[in-house]
Amino acid sequence: MSDFLLELRSEEIPARMQAAARETLEKLFRKEMDNAGIALDEVTVWSTPRRLALIVRGLPKATAAVNEEIKGPREGAPPQALEGFLRKTGLAESDLSARDGVLYAVIEKPGRPVADVLAEAIPAIIRAFTWPKSQRWGAASIASDSLRWVRPLSAIVAILGDQLIECEVGGVRSGFVTRGHRFHCPGEITIGGAGDYAEKLRAGHVIVDHAERQDLIRAGSARAAAAAGLVMVEDEGLVIENAGLTEWPIPLLGRFDQTYLDVPPEVIKLTARTNQKYFVCNDAAGKLANAFICTANIAASDGGAEIVAGNRKVLAARLSDARFFWEQDRKVPLAQQADKLERITFHEKLGTVADKVERVATLVEWLASEGIVPGCDPALARQAAQLCKADLVTEMVGEFPELQGLMGGYYARAEGLPDAVADAIRDHYKPVGQGDDVPTAPVTVAVSLADKLDTLARFFAAGMPPTGSKDPFALRRAGLGFLSLIVSNLLRVSFRKLLLETGAASDFATLEDFLIDRLKVQQREAGVRHDLIDAVFALGGEDDLVRLLARVHALQAFVGTEDGTNLLAGYKRAANILKKEGVESTEAIPLSYTPEPAEKALIEALGAAGPRAAEAVAAEDFAGAMAALATLRAPIDRFFDEVTVNDADPAKRLYRLSLLAQLRDAVHGVADFSRIEG
Repeated sequence: MSDFLLELRSEEIPARMQAAARETLEKLFRKEMDNAGIALDEVTVWSTPRRLALIVRGLPKATAAVNEEIKGPREGAPPQALEGFLRKTGLAESDLSARDGVLYAVIEKPGRPVADVLAEAIPAIIRAFTWPKSQRWGAASIASDSLRWVRPLSAIVAILGDQLIECEVGGVRSGFVTRGHRFHCPGEITIGGAGDYAEKLRAGHVIVDHAERQDLIRAGSARAAAAAGLVMVEDEGLVIENAGLTEWPIPLLGRFDQTYLDVPPEVIKLTARTNQKYFVCNDAAGKLANAFICTANIAASDGGAEIVAGNRKVLAARLSDARFFWEQDRKVPLAQQADKLERITFHEKLGTVADKVERVATLVEWLASEGIVPGCDPALARQAAQLCKADLVTEMVGEFPELQGLMGGYYARAEGLPDAVADAIRDHYKPVGQGDDVPTAPVTVAVSLADKLDTLARFFAAGMPPTGSKDPFALRRAGLGFLSLIVSNLLRVSFRKLLLETGAASDFATLEDFLIDRLKVQQREAGVRHDLIDAVFALGGEDDLVRLLARVHALQAFVGTEDGTNLLAGYKRAANILKKEGVESTEAIPLSYTPEPAEKALIEALGAAGPRAAEAVAAEDFAGAMAALATLRAPIDRFFDEVTVNDADPAKRLYRLSLLAQLRDAVHGVADFSRIEG
């Protein structure tokens, strides 16, 4: 058994592509080995900015011999057919076996040296490799079938045990030689095999394990911040990105001018992160400090002082731009900025952003005036809606689109607008995904709800709903946000009424179905069974989502009890009998005989439970409705134990079927149990 090392070295691989490249390399290698019949255990794949490396432990020296069975002619076939088959297989007739009247040849194929398998697999893997972006290079690049790689491929190291796997692809031949750090160790490093690969590179100032580099960046950054009495703001995505940019990471802390802290902290964080890949720090009070942490790729002889100084200058230029945007934007009132929205197209079929803003303002004023969002001031809601998109035309949002809404809130507050208006502008895009905070302030809720409702209604009315995996206008996200706002804030309103108020179209069936599907997704992720939602929706006439979900939750609690399970079983038995007998009507059947005790008990139970359940539903006491249904469990069990429904006496059979129909109707007053699984 031998260990195998493969290193593919190139010019810099973008950090954002490295994780997917590791997965691709492992997948392609496993596929090649599987095709050769070589079983693999653990495969280790590492990446640095300049290399992908794969190590496999315990590869065999050769593949196992296999027997290949080849189907031949039928027994008694013409001699020519048999002779041709024997020539093809190189066997004698006595070597053949027969099964079900057909001749078969079994040919033993000897195993192949794994070194030979690898020599063929490596070029195949490199040529099959896919990158989000790749290039051709050199004289060979004029041919369309020339090798493509993310950056020019410069070397291949392929060693099985201590044996070189000789191969060539795109003019690059395999060898034992790699290179270390571009500055600390620019010369060649000879690798003996998988066993010494990582340590020889470490000696050459390259930490090949990306996870180890990430750990070094986390720990080193935290230490640098702590030494200055600060706390690094954790950012796992930035840790991974910096590890993908460096082979010998050294976190260094620097300071920027305190006056830049006058700019909103989110702007500083985004400037440092997006433009420079720096971490930021908070002081002991949790406020943003005038400090940054950069990740150097060398161990500088001066301890990094020059590196920090250079990065400070670059960051200062970026922050100076941000401060300029902040100051310039505040010179123009938001209402004046909003006038520019007429020049921005929302969608070619749906008009400008100014058109959308006016629709949202009208809708939000209605939501407030009708009391649909309790405690919402109509005037403040309309003002917030009219200004909620104004920051889209500011310099700051033009530079950092991620800050839309947030900057509008800052500008509104700086302008002296009411806090409720500023907060609504800031948060009206929320919630933007699973786990995001759902607004609760009345004005914010109204603006956010109106904005999402307008988007949904207009795109659906224009015939542009999501299709399959395509959702270019993020309507699924808007739908989930719309539902979260209603459910989390317990807004008591018919969502059909909401849809009609948009005035986008008269038929909202498609959008209704879409929202119901989104509700099922949302509730399923929250642990609610989709069939229970179906069971309540199937009753029809229920489009108050708060009331609907209260009924669903009560139903879920009930069907999880012993009474609920047994009643469901009894209901399904009754429903099956009624379906088989074709009983749709619940007309009372005249009683022409004395009821048996079990029938009498069920009659009495239905007479009490049905009205109790109906009253509880009307009072929105859904737990009480379930409790009323629970009283039917014992009578229905007794009924089926003691009574034969399909009695030979027609009068008895009809009456008993009528009882079962009454049971069905009583249960359907709460939920359509036929939709419940189990």
